[in-house]
Amino acid sequence: MPFTYEDVGATRDGRCPPGFHPLHVRTRIGEGHEVFKTASQAVMTWEVHRAAGVTITTDAAEAAPGVDVTVGLGPLIKAPCRVVWTLDEPRRVGWAYGTLPGHPESGEESFVVDRTGDGTVWLTVTAFSRPAKWYTRAGGPATRGLQHAYARRCGAVLRRMCAEFDEA
Repeated sequence: MPFTYEDVGATRDGRCPPGFHPLHVRTRIGEGHEVFKTASQAVMTWEVHRAAGVTITTDAAEAAPGVDVTVGLGPLIKAPCRVVWTLDEPRRVGWAYGTLPGHPESGEESFVVDRTGDGTVWLTVTAFSRPAKWYTRAGGPATRGLQHAYARRCGAVLRRMCAEFDEA
């Protein structure tokens, strides 16, 4: 299946193509190597998403380019995606997926855990999207508000998952 947008991979550079709505949410997770390791694993294995309350359907144990994923929002909304890039560096780990036909939105979303020089660990969710279904168009700003709330929820959930390892 083809992606539902043209600028595949744009979240890697933090770009938002014309005609899309940007999203950028950065959440402090904690401090230290163990927090970084735990947060990275939770993001790469879909664990943070499941803990945040969505269903993840995929045959892959962790995110990798080309892996297809369906995100379920309740019993009615199924959002097919494909991982477009991953990142595995000493201080940055993450991935992005892009929307496939049938997704209520068109665009891309990335989830990156990074550890700054002072040891602070952050989750950054970056996305660009625009409505692809009548109900997301009808939702207008409320739909974008839900996307922001989900990004903040991922950060809060990840912070709780890593709390026992926080060196702060």
